[in-house]
Amino acid sequence: METSQRDEQQRAAEQRRRELLEAADRVVLRDGPGASMNAIAAEAGITKPILYRHFGDKGGLYRALAARHTDGLLAGLRAALDAPAERRRRVETTLDAYLAAIEARPQVYRFLMHPADEGTPAEHGFDVGRHSAPLLRRMGEELAQVISERVDLGPDGEELARAWGHGIVGMMHAAGDWWLRERPFERSLLVRHLADLLWGRLATSGDLPGGPGF
Repeated sequence: METSQRDEQQRAAEQRRRELLEAADRVVLRDGPGASMNAIAAEAGITKPILYRHFGDKGGLYRALAARHTDGLLAGLRAALDAPAERRRRVETTLDAYLAAIEARPQVYRFLMHPADEGTPAEHGFDVGRHSAPLLRRMGEELAQVISERVDLGPDGEELARAWGHGIVGMMHAAGDWWLRERPFERSLLVRHLADLLWGRLATSGDLPGGPGF
């Protein structure tokens, strides 16, 4: 097979995969944690075996959707961290970027993090905890890298940045999860409360020379 033909087939396969993920997104937005492979296949106008051919099982589809949404979320967090503003404002903007994302698409958030909470039976051995934990770890590592590149934390800076990165992601996840369920007050107030909690040593640490600052 000629290279150009293989490239064309690969592009077609990638396009079809994007279309299937967009169909899955529509079902998740409608059904949330109850989104099923049957419903997604019907939305895409295909049979479930064809959907399995592309993703393997619900776990494979979950991982593909998670990567799609996590990439977008991380891009938003990086943009907030790199915005031209003083550090406290960037901390608040970054917290708000995460909370705004889960508030804007709560059904997607619940599908990715809490399908079992809604009484949805396991499908083909799907275990949300096994799949959602890597998402949080990835976010923690990404944030740790941002911190280590921007803040002078001394000789143990890399170790401390990783602890902070994972700690901040854990805090955002737990606090955001609680807030999204109960909505006890406005999002802006939660942003301020969390920023107050984080501010301690961040307020007194200097920027690394030549870095973009934080």
